[in-house]
Amino acid sequence: MAVVMALLLKGFIIEAYKIPTGSMQPTLIGDEKADVKDRILVDKLSYAFRAPKRWEVSVFRYPLNHAQNFVKRIAGVGPEQFKIQHGDLWSRPDESKEWQVLRRPRSVQTAAWKRLDLLKPDGTSWRVTNDGRAWELNGRQIRARGAGMARFRQPGSIMDRYFDGYPEVLVPLISKNPKPNLPTPVGDLRVSCKLTCLPGTTEVSLELHESLKRYVFRIPGPAAAATARLSIEVHENGRFQESGPQILQSESPFRLLANQQVELAVQNMDDLLGLELDGEERLSLEVEPVQNPSSSVYLGCQGEGADFDELMVYRDIYYLSEGSSSYQIPAGNYLMLGDNTQNSSDSRHWRFARYALHSEGAEPRELRGNFRRAENPISMGFGEPDGPWLRLVDEYGEPQWFPTLEAERLSPLDSPFVPREMILGKAVAVFWPIDPRLELYRLKWVN
Repeated sequence: MAVVMALLLKGFIIEAYKIPTGSMQPTLIGDEKADVKDRILVDKLSYAFRAPKRWEVSVFRYPLNHAQNFVKRIAGVGPEQFKIQHGDLWSRPDESKEWQVLRRPRSVQTAAWKRLDLLKPDGTSWRVTNDGRAWELNGRQIRARGAGMARFRQPGSIMDRYFDGYPEVLVPLISKNPKPNLPTPVGDLRVSCKLTCLPGTTEVSLELHESLKRYVFRIPGPAAAATARLSIEVHENGRFQESGPQILQSESPFRLLANQQVELAVQNMDDLLGLELDGEERLSLEVEPVQNPSSSVYLGCQGEGADFDELMVYRDIYYLSEGSSSYQIPAGNYLMLGDNTQNSSDSRHWRFARYALHSEGAEPRELRGNFRRAENPISMGFGEPDGPWLRLVDEYGEPQWFPTLEAERLSPLDSPFVPREMILGKAVAVFWPIDPRLELYRLKWVN
């Protein structure tokens, strides 16, 4: 009975999988060099009653090799048109509709943000740029006394560095990017901190710069006018604006309380600006897309001063459009992307290598398998009496051997989609590894 129950549990309800590669890092870690492989629990029951949803992390049979299981995030859901542009994901039902940027649910976006600073840095990533002679900068803390402004990581734009967001203890151990790309400027950013204002503070501000635009988030301090309000301003640097900056204000007056700590966060995410206080969104404003997302982050203070604690800057995943960047997804099919977009074998890269085999007295037959350079197919047997042979692992995971002279190489075939019947389940939790030596405890829900 125990064996039967175990088989039923594994086959239809829940199963454990090991993550062997880094295609979903840092959400899911898998690295031979560091000997760290997340173990995840996969819910196989839910998809028996409903269709997979966009943004879920799913386990599926690899369409180019049915003997392998892959884990990726569902990004495209057919029927729809889908594209990758300027690091963001877009979709529309058909040509008659406008493209819409795909925005993640809050829980998914929280998991996707990549930290840009160390949790316990020896120095600080912030530098005073204006006044601030009495400011003290220490790690992720700023003790601002008097008016001033500081910048995160100067000079230059914030880029999509490969190890952003990784557990710090793993960075020296984990494999480097095997195919490093030129760094790309990233405009989708988030800044969070715990803020305490002194009684004489009139205003605290945070600025996110993107190309020639400045997004200024203003939070009135205890000494601000009684009519002061929370606001977001959009400034167009280098461009004449007849009506001045675009300004969005809160409906009612607002002032921070003196010596009372609040959690402050601002972000520019998929062309939507947001300002949060104590986890509650107070303001949001849509902005136009920017083609060149070079970016920087500033914080400022006016008046007596303020304490910024647990400062952290995050960036979003910047999706690289390697290969094709536009797809027509058929009904009942899904497009999969890895969170480690710089080093992920996902829908952007899937192609079949194809051969037509000609045998005397028989009709030609086609063989196809996953096309991976230097891995599949492989030429062998050079110098042998019967000539070189090809070894091709076909789409069912079976190795096929055939003489090169009997094979006609056909053009490769892009195959970026996963049919519904190949999706096995939804990843729900990481329950391993736990490594006290590294102080690594990766117990978490998967979003």
